[in-house]
Amino acid sequence: MEKHVKKVALITGANKGLGLEIARQLGQQGLAVVLAARHGKANAPAAELRAQGLDARAVELDVTNAADIAALPTFLEEHFGRLDVLVNNAGVQLDTGFDVSPDTLRQTYEANVVGPYAITQALLPLLRQAPAGRIVNQSSILGSLTAISQGQGGSWATPGYTSSKAALNMLTVVLAQHLAGTSIKVNAAHPGWVQTDLGGAEAPLSVAEGAQTAVRLALLPADGPTGGYFHNAEHLPW
Repeated sequence: MEKHVKKVALITGANKGLGLEIARQLGQQGLAVVLAARHGKANAPAAELRAQGLDARAVELDVTNAADIAALPTFLEEHFGRLDVLVNNAGVQLDTGFDVSPDTLRQTYEANVVGPYAITQALLPLLRQAPAGRIVNQSSILGSLTAISQGQGGSWATPGYTSSKAALNMLTVVLAQHLAGTSIKVNAAHPGWVQTDLGGAEAPLSVAEGAQTAVRLALLPADGPTGGYFHNAEHLPW
């Protein structure tokens, strides 16, 4: 097919919360957005965005399913002929205390580390063809060794979630180094404490505010940073 004129962004875990809002804000910036989620859950949110006048589609994606991941390049080629932005937003927090079972740890890493890695690898050929490819890994301040070692995590500092986000941060750095000298920029985002299912109703930031860091990193100009870890424009410590 003829290459899509608009930039195209794929956002994982985009059926609700931060993922849906990131898709909405990128759509409002003129991008075509692909909402990825399991079990057809992105269909209604994509229709909601189209009703708002945005260019949105849904795609089936379980980030732990190899077949779903393998199908992404073909889907994007057939519908758009390009990919400019990948936001690895999908993630889980399955442990609520220090005693986490090995199985729970494995499930956490499959969703929070292995999935984003596999998706990125599958889509890198398309991103390399983009004039200004951008990869955003949705991390957390809980993935900062500096913050956790200073006691900032409190009861949120559980073995599975925090270590998986630290691992995602390392993948961000390694990939940015691998892609040095290309037009692709790779960064990790900390959305802040946001009013989502995970953050709870008492969180100080709205979902719209929480989406802003990932959106900013998705739209970085040519002179923007790569291999960094940010909340808004603040560079966070690893």
